Amino acid sequence: MVTLEDVAKLAGVSLATASRVLNGSTRQVGAGLRSRVEQAADQLGYRTNFAAQTLAKGASNVIGLVVHDLTDPYFAALADGVMRAAAGQGLLVMVGTTHRDPEQEIAYVATLHAQRVRAVLLAGSRVSDAAVTKRLRDELKRYLDTGGRVACVGQDLLGVDTVAPANREGAAALARSLAGLGHTRFAVLAGPEHLVTARDRAEGFADALAELGLPAPKVVHGPFDRDGGHAAARETGEATCVFAVNDVMAVGALASYRERGIRVPGQVSVAGFDDISTLRDHVPALTTVRLPLADMGSRAFELALGDEGDTRVESVAGQVVLRESVRSLV
Repeated sequence: MVTLEDVAKLAGVSLATASRVLNGSTRQVGAGLRSRVEQAADQLGYRTNFAAQTLAKGASNVIGLVVHDLTDPYFAALADGVMRAAAGQGLLVMVGTTHRDPEQEIAYVATLHAQRVRAVLLAGSRVSDAAVTKRLRDELKRYLDTGGRVACVGQDLLGVDTVAPANREGAAALARSLAGLGHTRFAVLAGPEHLVTARDRAEGFADALAELGLPAPKVVHGPFDRDGGHAAARETGEATCVFAVNDVMAVGALASYRERGIRVPGQVSVAGFDDISTLRDHVPALTTVRLPLADMGSRAFELALGDEGDTRVESVAGQVVLRESVRSLV
């Protein structure tokens, strides 16, 4: 049997493009690409999946958004960006939270497919388990083959349009800024070892220190949340500066130091990553790497519902923001 993948290969286009030409998607495909796909289908004798056409034509006005933890301000800001963009087009957003369980993420995609949502947006880090990532890719492919639309915020590991935070680069820039303030003894509250975002930020930070000829940081792994940061802050040893790989872990670290009478930044400096809005008025104000979170959410929405083309990956740079939680030693 001739498959849609065979048609895409012969036409020299992505599987998603071939699907949108032949399975009745309302998403626009350029005339040149459309002609190539149709010619390849004719040459191979491919027969259109009419059930898929029905799904695409009957797609609802609902966008499915799957996030890791809606109580985390990082994901709340991303969701806000998606919802504002969707409202501008008269669409509704259905939000599901996985509580960082990759199996739940796969199940959400299958459920949203069955409910015939117009697009699926995934927001959150991938995991280092290749088998789990493949299963998620396969589930997304089934949805895409019926004319569905997908975009994600995170690592470019799913073969779909992606808004990719420059995590390594942002963490490296932060390390260089902190070293420029005279710090040489660092600790990293590195989050879970299997989470790609946490790993990339921790490694980017450590690599920059190595390039500067500074000692390797003390690395403490733990949950990617406030309580994880709170516990990990007890294991930072003699570090004068602590980098938490996200802001909510930094909040936990600040609380831990405060409870033990350790002054920030007088005795230890603390930095995070993300620049969640709730921390801008925190005392002391948190040094961090700023990401345009709401804009990232709206851009993922635009990629999913925009004009068709090759799969796009848009890198988003972080900006180091130095605030009162870090002191200069020079």
